[in-house]
Amino acid sequence: MLRYHLALRGKDMFRHWNHALLAASAALQKLSVRGFLLLVTLCTAGPLYAQRQPESGDSWKFAVSGDSRNCGDIVMPAIAQGVHRDGAAFYWHLGDYRAMSNFDEDYRRINPNATIDDYLSAAWPDFIRHQMNPFGDLPVFLEIGNHELVTPMTRNQYIAQFADWLDQPVLRRQRLADNPDDHRIKTYYHWIDRGIDFIGMDNASADMFDADQMTWFQNVLAKDAKDASVRTVVLGMHASLPDGLSAGHSMNDSAQEQASGRKVYAQLIAFRHSSKKNVYVLASHSHFVLDNVYETACHSKDEVLAGWIMGSAGAVWYRLPTDHAPADVAMTDVYGYLLATVAPDGTMTFGFKQVKKSDVPASVVKEFSQQQVDWCFDQNTSTYTPAGPNCAKSALSSSQ
Repeated sequence: MLRYHLALRGKDMFRHWNHALLAASAALQKLSVRGFLLLVTLCTAGPLYAQRQPESGDSWKFAVSGDSRNCGDIVMPAIAQGVHRDGAAFYWHLGDYRAMSNFDEDYRRINPNATIDDYLSAAWPDFIRHQMNPFGDLPVFLEIGNHELVTPMTRNQYIAQFADWLDQPVLRRQRLADNPDDHRIKTYYHWIDRGIDFIGMDNASADMFDADQMTWFQNVLAKDAKDASVRTVVLGMHASLPDGLSAGHSMNDSAQEQASGRKVYAQLIAFRHSSKKNVYVLASHSHFVLDNVYETACHSKDEVLAGWIMGSAGAVWYRLPTDHAPADVAMTDVYGYLLATVAPDGTMTFGFKQVKKSDVPASVVKEFSQQQVDWCFDQNTSTYTPAGPNCAKSALSSSQ
């Protein structure tokens, strides 16, 4: 009898286990289907940055400017509004976020009792809060400028503060695609977007471009030359390459900058000549707006790169170079940004988008006062005038 009950219990247990296994199998199948659908969704949807992109056959836009010290907390929110309104895919800041060598006038207005130590510890977070946050979820790319390295600031401190931007997914993916073992965040980077290779370089100090960065740049250009999907290269950095219209405030400032900058210029010319691909060069550092930057006597007509200086995002205004005749756009005492329109073939047109006092958001006026806004738009000016190029020295250096 006992054996009979045990047998029945065994049958019941078998039926129970069988039902449990069937239920578990069904659950796993549901999970597998859901997991598969989730994987497909993630793979096809991609990051938010990818979702924002239009079809590859359409024209699209991006925005760029630099030098937002002094009054950038007031000007940059207005720039962010304009960039959103223009439908730009991203915004590229070319460096010099805060003065660091002295109080920014906008910061001083709302922190009248701050010490210089208070300012140095608060300046970069202030930049993020007042200048980056207004862009919301729009991708922003950051270049390092010379004011980011004013003592006591260092590159390592810069990387630690801005790691979220320097290691954002699109840059990390590109870095690892180039070299799966490269897990080190750097102050230079590149990313490829719809056939355009955007290359950001670090020339924020007198020892740049250094050997590591030059080797990296050469490798990037070599890959772009062989990659049929890459139609255009855009180089963005803080100071303009040597021998341009604003040479007195450019990579002509030190021997290392001048020599390495000329090599980069020559490599871009050779790349354009051999690959027949488009090349554009964007910089700031000089606080005005200027196009045809490299159309100088230092370069023959077939060796002129399309270049802009766009240094009017809030910094104190400089005077234009005395000789800027080659420029079609030459403006100072204005704030704004460049809006680039990218055609399906990779060619670009650039237009300056001015930001006026009336564009400053009401919340910004309330925080900083109408008096400070007026000062920034009426009195944030300097008599400094960058010198033009010395092409005789340029020719001599190039021949050595």
